Amino acid sequence: MSERDFLPVRIAVLTVSDTRSSADDRSGDTLVERLEGAGHVLAARGILPDDRAAIAARLRSWCADDGIDVILTTGGTGLTGRDVTVEAHRDVYEKEIDAFGTVFTLVSMNKIGTSAVQSRATGGVAMGTYLFALPGSPGACRDAWDEILAPQLDYRHRPCNFVEIMPRLDEHLRRK
Repeated sequence: MSERDFLPVRIAVLTVSDTRSSADDRSGDTLVERLEGAGHVLAARGILPDDRAAIAARLRSWCADDGIDVILTTGGTGLTGRDVTVEAHRDVYEKEIDAFGTVFTLVSMNKIGTSAVQSRATGGVAMGTYLFALPGSPGACRDAWDEILAPQLDYRHRPCNFVEIMPRLDEHLRRK
């Protein structure tokens, strides 16, 4: 069997925070360093406040952009009143990747014990684009990238990965 070649993926990073700016966005920086270090392309980057409608609008806009394959958000996945990123993601999803949150919780349990129950990390698909909502800490972003996203966004990963099914994510929209 022949070895597969690496296929770079175009990834957008959105930080959701009422207090962060580009000067102190450590979680966004962590994701950018990791994705570029893996050979992927930073397709877009932004920061938005904790506003459900604004987050959902940006997600929809980026999903409609043919130059973006994956959207990673960081922040707003907790339990407080301002944490609305998960709801914004679910406003956009066509399909939720239920196991993403479960696997993220398992990874987090190994790092922070039962405090992992306070995260609502989620993943889904919309308009042929993958979307993942990650907590707002650099450590959580590192864990999600290193333990889940890096292998799943690598076409060479076996037995299966997200990249190999990208061309089929929007097959339901094509003419038969």
